Amino acid sequence: MDETVRWLTPEEQRAWRGFIRLQERLGGRLGRRLQSESKLSPADFAVLVHLTDTPDGRQRYQDLARALEWEKSRMSHHIARMAGRGMVVREECPEDGRGAFVVITEAGRAAIEAAAPRHVEAVRELFMDHVTPAELRVLAEISERVVSKLDEDSTG
Repeated sequence: MDETVRWLTPEEQRAWRGFIRLQERLGGRLGRRLQSESKLSPADFAVLVHLTDTPDGRQRYQDLARALEWEKSRMSHHIARMAGRGMVVREECPEDGRGAFVVITEAGRAAIEAAAPRHVEAVRELFMDHVTPAELRVLAEISERVVSKLDEDSTG
């Protein structure tokens, strides 16, 4: 490899490591609360959020997997577990024999409706209450810019 490595500066390293620590700790705490208070895993919650964000509560498997950054096998196994618990169903796509939809059930809607108020309160307590409105705007701008760039290059 002839390229010169662009090592992180001390300031970059501090920011990057702080971001990673924040993400790990916040995700862990939110996930444990979600599981103990609502019996939903973070993965269950993510699937249900994506499904409730669509008008008819359904998404194609591949679109949902792409949105969650999950591999096909993880998606398939997780949806099968959720279907076994009655939160979602799999429906074949009539226009495309190879495609299928993941559809939220009434039990899935009830689960997310029960979990969401507690979850948002935990998000406020663990994160929102500790940042200023100006910091929040900067975080939103940074997040949107980086996600947009990642979406442009979907090969990675």
